Amino acid sequence: MSFSISALLLFGLLLAMLIRSKAVGAGSALVALLFGYYLSRTPAAPAIDQVMAAIGNALPNVG
Repeated sequence: MSFSISALLLFGLLLAMLIRSKAVGAGSALVALLFGYYLSRTPAAPAIDQVMAAIGNALPNVG
């Protein structure tokens, strides 16, 4: 659960920075999409949670 909350804050901050800088592209669309799913907790959110948890678990093992 703590990963979900920190991911929500991270995506929210990234989205706010992208909106302020008027950056448009695939990356900003992905950030907005992930932020929206975490915020609204749609039925797709458990699948996104699993992917994000897998990425979070894999990051310490990279490098």
